Amino acid sequence: MNASAPAPSGQKTGTKKKLGLFSATTLNMSQMCGVGPFITIPTMIVIMGGPQAYLGWILGALLALCDGLVWAELGASLPGAGGTYVYLREAFGKRTGKLLPFLFVWTAMLFIPLIMSTGIIGFVQYLSWFWPDMSQTTGNIVGLVLIWLVVVMLWRKIESIAKLGNVLWGIMLLSIGALIAAALSHFHADLAFSFPPGAFNLTDSGFWFGLAGGLTIGIYDYLGYNTSAYLAGEVENPGRVIPKSIIYSIVGMLAIYLLMQVGVLGVVDWHRMLDQDSAAYKSVASVVLSETWGTGAANVVTVLILITAVASVFAGLLGGSRVPFEAAKDKVFFDGFAKTHPDHAFPTWGVVSMGVLTSAGFMIGRLTDLTTLIQLLTTVMILVQSVAQIISLFVLRKTKPHLARPYTMLLYPLPAVIALVGWVYIYLASNHNAPGAYPIQWSLLWVVAGCGAYVFWARAHRLWPYK
Repeated sequence: MNASAPAPSGQKTGTKKKLGLFSATTLNMSQMCGVGPFITIPTMIVIMGGPQAYLGWILGALLALCDGLVWAELGASLPGAGGTYVYLREAFGKRTGKLLPFLFVWTAMLFIPLIMSTGIIGFVQYLSWFWPDMSQTTGNIVGLVLIWLVVVMLWRKIESIAKLGNVLWGIMLLSIGALIAAALSHFHADLAFSFPPGAFNLTDSGFWFGLAGGLTIGIYDYLGYNTSAYLAGEVENPGRVIPKSIIYSIVGMLAIYLLMQVGVLGVVDWHRMLDQDSAAYKSVASVVLSETWGTGAANVVTVLILITAVASVFAGLLGGSRVPFEAAKDKVFFDGFAKTHPDHAFPTWGVVSMGVLTSAGFMIGRLTDLTTLIQLLTTVMILVQSVAQIISLFVLRKTKPHLARPYTMLLYPLPAVIALVGWVYIYLASNHNAPGAYPIQWSLLWVVAGCGAYVFWARAHRLWPYK
């Protein structure tokens, strides 16, 4: 059992540094896209009430880019695997002991696998294109089996994972390219830009709540731009690779998402997506291919979308499994999570726990709905990761001015301030956009429960505030 502190960049930490710029960028993009846009394009239309949903993708990219620059500076400066955990530890460790790093791991062990569970939900949803009479129980079984197949895929060396990730990334681009090409080949501008009356009425509170909902869906689809930062301990030359992989992946996915949204709306009348029981809502990409290139093409692309969903979950669980691993090595989480596979040097408990919690999240999502699940996951993530991490950037700039920074944020602190405002805006509007689910209250309850868990854990280990 490896219980040592994280080694400086360049030393062995139980995992091997093998990911270059291309592999890091492809992992980011695989995680960012996945099945997300294929299932959220109709959701964005429902939330925003028409083609003004384009704003959700554009503003989502802006928020992701500003927040990505925070990740870029912190990841390049502190390239230990684990991402936010490392940044909070370095920024607040002397003031509050291990409380904030503990809370992050506590929260990440929830929101990372639950976000991955949405990819499995999307997989089952698109599988219904081939299996329209699939029952709820059968869909549940299919999703759970798929999750554990992904765990088996992760049960290997990082070199093999990087190669497999590149292949899955190529399949993802092929499925997206086919959808965009089919849509543009039968594109009707009058459909794509048929905005309803009052679509941009800035004096209407409904517009701003709808925009917050669209921004939430948008940022959900961009999540994953930080995967390379989570894997920083396994990245070659992190000071150069991490910032570039984040920026390249966000800009690339913005272009792809806009082409997808415009193309889809140029073929399928957006009013059809308002019926959440329709094929246009459940499997809009398959509908586009069916109505442009025929059923055969729709079937082929639907298979590619199913593979793309697997790629997303694969990349996300890979990065997420390293969070408790890094924390356990630093004595901020259960010791078992520091254990690595004797032959392949990957964190065994991290991989297994991600599988278990993704399975739980999948079942929760199947009993509610995708939009509500995204709102719940986003609010939990915002408090302990997004907001706390931005604050940690400001703290480290002040308290550690001589910290080696291979990359520094452009136009500092403007991007960080924009990101902070964007996250707070999403958070405050979440209760309105998920009526009856109370995402704000649940997120606060989870943090309070984490504080309680920390109190008992700190007392047992004689740590702050008991030391």
